[in-house]
Amino acid sequence: MEDLNNSNSSWDQNYDTNISAGNSSIRYGCYNGNEGFIVYVVSWIVICVGLPLTLLAVYAVSSWSRNDHSAHIYATNLLISDLIQLCCMIAWVAGEKCKEMLFLYFFGVFSSVGFMVCISLERYLVIAWPLWYRCRRTIKNYVVTCTIVWVLPLIFVLLCFYTKDRIQLTIIAVFLFLPLPLFIFFLRGTLKALSASLSVPTDEKRRIVAVLVVILLIYTLLFLPCIILSLAAAEMSHGYRMITFILTQISPLADLILYIFIRKGATDKLLASLCFCRM
Repeated sequence: MEDLNNSNSSWDQNYDTNISAGNSSIRYGCYNGNEGFIVYVVSWIVICVGLPLTLLAVYAVSSWSRNDHSAHIYATNLLISDLIQLCCMIAWVAGEKCKEMLFLYFFGVFSSVGFMVCISLERYLVIAWPLWYRCRRTIKNYVVTCTIVWVLPLIFVLLCFYTKDRIQLTIIAVFLFLPLPLFIFFLRGTLKALSASLSVPTDEKRRIVAVLVVILLIYTLLFLPCIILSLAAAEMSHGYRMITFILTQISPLADLILYIFIRKGATDKLLASLCFCRM
């Protein structure tokens, strides 16, 4: 990672230090030093656990009923964005194209965030605006939405690539912060509209609320530290940067938990199992 360590850009100084933590000559793929070894081990764990499970989830999503277009399309794209992140991790542990993979990795992260917003929005509309949502539930609208979600992260990543200093961190902070109030609004609006919704079955309401709560928890726990790092990178220690990068790396595993709640029947089985264990 000499090319990263010699760079003077703010992106390299604050985010690449999470990849090349420490100044030790000992290298573990794209990672250096003792802190780098910790990230290296975490990367291997995420790859070994996340890659086969994500591929299995993609196969399972392809077998879903085509009548549930929203769940099928958004979940598939979310898993694809996770695969992009996992492929970048594989390149890092192999020590290949470290800097190039960093930009591709954040493209996968940004795309994953975008499809999490799509899933939250779709769950909110099912409860709050069911008639309006059914009239506009077409393949064309889904294709347009997915195209926008893939293009916007690409634009942001290109801006990061061609800008330097504080602008890069500001772009990352803005992109990652904007979905947070949306997640809170969707959850609050859904809970408020639940009592007035008569067309949605009880088990479907439970599943929708579970999905929104899981998305908000995942985003708060895994991405909020990255937002803080982007806003106050100069004051953050190497340890905090390492923890932030590790939390971002395990997001594909968290998305697998989200997949369980999106799938019909999984929430009811999980709740039934918890009740049985409590008894």
